[in-house]
Amino acid sequence: MAAVQGTQKASDRNKEGAKKKKPRNQVFIDMTPMVDIAFLLLIFFMVTTVFRAPQTMELNIPPDKDDKVEIAESNVLLIYMLDDDRMFWQIGRDMTPEELTLDDVQEFIKEKEVENADLHDGESKLVTLVMIQRTSPYEQMVNVMDELQLGAIDRFSITVLEQDKYEEVFGS
Repeated sequence: MAAVQGTQKASDRNKEGAKKKKPRNQVFIDMTPMVDIAFLLLIFFMVTTVFRAPQTMELNIPPDKDDKVEIAESNVLLIYMLDDDRMFWQIGRDMTPEELTLDDVQEFIKEKEVENADLHDGESKLVTLVMIQRTSPYEQMVNVMDELQLGAIDRFSITVLEQDKYEEVFGS
């Protein structure tokens, strides 16, 4: 709260009999209640605020580079991402790559998951391998990963589309 310091009494005169100058009244404001309210508001907002959970993606990285995982070719869906924003897909080596657009990726992969599940008694063993050229924009890879995540595809790998593989699949 606030308090006002009192005035001097008549006995406070100096020895010569002259009056002392009357000092100004000083106002003292107690800041304790304001600090209490500030901390209460701070605690209230901290407790009632809803924090958004971080959006992360779990990555499983093989422990050793030389580890090989054997998968049937019929269970591997290859998605080629070229540096000119074109995308192609292929299952197996015998099939010629077909063009695919980013807008169709989510529905396309869900459809392939269902087809693969029908071949394996209801359980899909489809693994998606995204092969991207080194000169492709980073945004292109992130967009495809987002589409895979939205399509609830949790088994996919990302690798670099080397020049020799590019020439093998697409010619020179």
